[in-house]
Amino acid sequence: MSTRSALTAVEQRGIEPVPPAERTGNPLQLFWVWFAANISILGLPLGATLVAVQGLNIWQALIVAAIGTAGSFALVGVVSIAGRRGGAPSMTLSRAIFGPRGNAGPTFVSLLSRLGWETVNTTTGAFVLLSLFTLIFGTGSDAKAVPVLAIVAIAIFEACTLLVSGLGHAAILVIQKWATWIFGALNIVVGIALVSTIDWSAVAAMPGGGFGAMLVGVATMAAGTGIGWANAGADMARYQRTSVKAARLIAASAAGAGIPLVVLIGLGALLTAGDTSLATASDPVAAIRELLPTWMAIPYLIAAFGGLLLSNHLSVYSAGLTTLTLGIRIRRVYAVTVDVVVTFAGSIYFMLIAGSFYGPFISFISLLAIPITAWLAVFLIDMIKRRWYDPVALLDMRGGRYWYRGGVEWRAVGAWAVAIVVGYVLLSIGQSGIAWIVTFVIAAGLYAVLGGARGQLLDPAPAATADGVDAPDAPESLDASEAARG
Repeated sequence: MSTRSALTAVEQRGIEPVPPAERTGNPLQLFWVWFAANISILGLPLGATLVAVQGLNIWQALIVAAIGTAGSFALVGVVSIAGRRGGAPSMTLSRAIFGPRGNAGPTFVSLLSRLGWETVNTTTGAFVLLSLFTLIFGTGSDAKAVPVLAIVAIAIFEACTLLVSGLGHAAILVIQKWATWIFGALNIVVGIALVSTIDWSAVAAMPGGGFGAMLVGVATMAAGTGIGWANAGADMARYQRTSVKAARLIAASAAGAGIPLVVLIGLGALLTAGDTSLATASDPVAAIRELLPTWMAIPYLIAAFGGLLLSNHLSVYSAGLTTLTLGIRIRRVYAVTVDVVVTFAGSIYFMLIAGSFYGPFISFISLLAIPITAWLAVFLIDMIKRRWYDPVALLDMRGGRYWYRGGVEWRAVGAWAVAIVVGYVLLSIGQSGIAWIVTFVIAAGLYAVLGGARGQLLDPAPAATADGVDAPDAPESLDASEAARG
């Protein structure tokens, strides 16, 4: 498909598996997708929390950032392998593990996660536009003082998001690649200007924290980056060639997201060494802008807007697929529209009603990281033996291979639920540093001990795959009309 046609064609496919003949993607496309999605300014306040909240020094912050971000996005890459095998979105493939009805819980949590991140992106993007309006037109920068202008800012950001997300997969691939170069270059210029404001004597005097603080830092970085995207790993990879090696998918995801995130989080940590205000700012956009010389304000705000938009339209695209997986009978482009309306309302709350921004943000990623981590653990254990997904059964909400008992695979659902309870208990007693690790171990261990999902031995005869492991041949994928009937 040419660049021009990719930017104008609306993707018609919903959650039905992509036919093998249409899977022409390569891992470099995923590298650009994840790189672009992670060059937003939200990485700076994440780095600020490592210093202001966890008490880490710069070297500890960089180590934590690398492990938490690249490590968690490596897991996103592993989920991408399932997308290449099954040709369907993550939460649709999850039906094979939890059952069509049992999958409703993980899918609903996934949708909440996507909606939450989109609300964060939209709110921050609207703050960016308010700052631009202030510089260009002299309007007020306090959202509560100019509520109509704040709503206009939200509407502009949402319209830009809808334009790309509504077009779909091909448009996203093109835009993510070229926008990475444009906004990445702007971010480099802004980063150089921010480096000039760093208090290097304060950086040298940073005392550092203990192992426990680093563990909490890794958990926070993972929850705020890769874990939040894990349930979208297969959404873009479903168009990858079936011959692509698994290791290349993992490397593309880990490197694509890890490179920009480590740089941004490290810069946020450096900036906070002499001034902790960034970690507590109600408007992080304004807090960062105040660190820059006046002439750099507009390039910075343009870079910030672009980075947030690149993350948001990918999240909205994924949320549309997740909405369809819940069983809501609506075309993908309309599911995207519904998603945007919901985040519009959430952004109004954060800008015009809520008293703070990053307090709810950190709480949000901590709470949702637990059930998503539990889902991820079950999903990955299932992948150890599964090399194939039945495209017909994935769309069958009334029976089929993955119906199990009443539409629920109780081993998977039970392991998921028990791990969530334990994880939330640990959070409630202040053990956030190990809560997500324990959640993962319990969900994975319990599901493995219980024997995993049933019915895997019913798969057809094996054939060679890109993983170097024998796997069953899949029947032809359903077309859109068959999917709608499912």
